[in-house]
Order: sequence, then structure tokens, then C-alpha cells
Amino acid sequence: MNVTVPYKYKPCGKKRLERIGANTDRIVSCADRSAEIEMEHNCNCTYMGCLTLLAALCLGAATVARGQLTDNFYNGCCPQAANIVKARVSAAMQAEARMGASLLRLHFHDCFVNGCDGSILLDGSNSEKLAAPNLNSVRGFDAVDAIKADLEKACPGVVSCADVLALAAKYGVLLSGGPDYDVLLGRRDGLVANQSGANSNLPSPFDPITKIIKKFSDVGLNTNDVVILSGGHTIGRARCALFSNRLSNFSATSSVDPTLDSSLASSLQWLCQGGDGNQTAALDVGSPDTFDNHYFQNLLGQKGLLSSDQGLFSSADGANTTKALVQLYSYNSERFRCDFGRSMVKMGNISPLTGSAGQIRTNCHAVN
Repeated sequence: MNVTVPYKYKPCGKKRLERIGANTDRIVSCADRSAEIEMEHNCNCTYMGCLTLLAALCLGAATVARGQLTDNFYNGCCPQAANIVKARVSAAMQAEARMGASLLRLHFHDCFVNGCDGSILLDGSNSEKLAAPNLNSVRGFDAVDAIKADLEKACPGVVSCADVLALAAKYGVLLSGGPDYDVLLGRRDGLVANQSGANSNLPSPFDPITKIIKKFSDVGLNTNDVVILSGGHTIGRARCALFSNRLSNFSATSSVDPTLDSSLASSLQWLCQGGDGNQTAALDVGSPDTFDNHYFQNLLGQKGLLSSDQGLFSSADGANTTKALVQLYSYNSERFRCDFGRSMVKMGNISPLTGSAGQIRTNCHAVN
């Protein structure tokens, strides 16, 4: 069967990642073009021949862009990739608004362990899903599977599971009302999971601010990134098990965490009493499914749900390191939105596999 495969080729993206040293990348801006070059490519060949050509185009891009991520990586080999991901994320969020936050968290938890390589999706005895921070907690795997299935139909063997996570997180944010930041692409998938790394490397809601800052620093992120990416808690929910320690027997001098608003504490005690710890509460009181700066306003009013959230403003460590930025974002929503996109791009560049490293998994749950 002869088919025609049209695509638009856009050689100059808004951003690219440039390797400037053995282990150092930096984001550089490209001048916007007043007009984009559009080329229509007609591939008159057998169906399988066209699919082979499309995969080869991305393989060629990976060879040329070894060590780099670009925002136009799939333009020549799977130009519909972003639209496929967006459509599936939109459908998942229509079924459950919380899914946007779940997909954002999946990307975060992936990148902090082995880098952004899709290893959180792997099954097996060493699966990162079984690590304490993830067990009965991370979710959204069905949405990722649906996205990957659609991509494999359109562009077999082309789009990595790691890039699926990055794009799904972007659209989870965007469709929740957040910023439309450019996602840099071209990651390949890791071959192994790292359960022990997930247990030790992921920031915990029970960690003091200094320890969280250290964990961010270990993967190349700074203190500003701690505050900015914590702002992702403007959407989503958390289980009682992650904050019930603040509701009773908090210390020798206080039954309830004194940095927790008393009326919020009462409502949370009612929610969590007698349960198994899996009941959930909104991370952002008042607008749990809308990406905005209310999360930071809540911290000023002692309405941060997690100890690690409220600690950014109320703890002694936070007063010296993070409080000022919390205050800034509490009244400057646009600054937060802009900075959030930048920090997401930085996080998405934590130790990506590129070139011939790793593989493009056909099934995100297992190596090929």
C-alpha cells in the first residue's frame, strides 16, 4: 500500500540545550524567526517503509544532537507527538481533574532517581514503584500507557517513555491553568530501575528544609528551584499518612503543629480520624485543581498541608533560605508562572540519556 506522510519541518526552535562541558549543559535562546520554514515531504513507499524512515529520522537527530535536548526533536519523525500526548492528558483530566498533578509528580519522581530516564515506569522486584515514597502514592500509569499506545500506533519505536513523562507533565500543568513552557526532548529510556535510589534521593514531606535543599543540589538544582517546584503543589492531593504527624502528639509542648492553622487542623483531624492513612486532602486549600499562586498565599496563612511545604515559610531554616521567595510568589503570580517553566526545563535535564545510550522502550513497563 502506498501512503503519503506529510510533515512540517521547523529547523529553528525557541530553545535548545547546548553542551558546554563534560557534565554541564545550559539553556540558550535562539532568535525568533519572523517566518517558519515549512517543507512538505511526500513519502511514496510501502507503509512499513515509511515507518522505518520516520524512526531513522529520529535516530539521525539523536546522532546529530548527542548530549543535547531540543524542543523540535520529533518535528521530522513524529510531528504529531505533542498533540497525541495533549489529547490523552486532556481526556484523563476530564475524567479526573487530579490527574494533571499526578502526571507532574510522576515526572518529578522519575528525574530525581537515575535522571529523567523513565525508570519509574519499570516493573519488577527492584521497581521504583515499590519504594516507600512511591508505594500506594504515585499514580497516572494508565494514562501514560494510553499515551504510549497511541504514539506506537502513529510512530512505532520513536518516542521514548521518558519524553512521554516530560510532555504529560507539561500538559498536566497547562490544562490545569499553568504556564505553557517549552519542553526539551530527545531523552532515551533507561534499562534499570533503582528502588534504593528512590528511597534515598526523593525529597520527603518529613525532611527539614536543609535536607530538601541538599537533595535538590545533588541533582543540580538550587534553593530557588526548591521553592518554585514545591509550588507545583498548587494542584493535587496528599494522603493523611503524609501529614497526620502534624495533627496530634506533635511535640512535648504542643499536640498540634503550631505552624498549622487551627481551623485547618480541625478539619484534617476529622478527615483522617479512624482511617488507614489513605484518605486525601487538597495540597492547595481553596483551589486544588487550578494552577495558581494560592499555594504560596496559603503558606503565609499557615495553611500549608505538608510540613515540608509550611517549612518553606515558617521554619527557622526556611526563614534564612526560602521565606523571601515564598513571599514574592504570594503576590507575583506571573513571576511564579515564568520561573516554574524555567525550573521544569532544568529538572527535565537531570542526567538524560541521549544519542545511543539506553533505548526507546516499546512497553514502558519493561525493557525491550
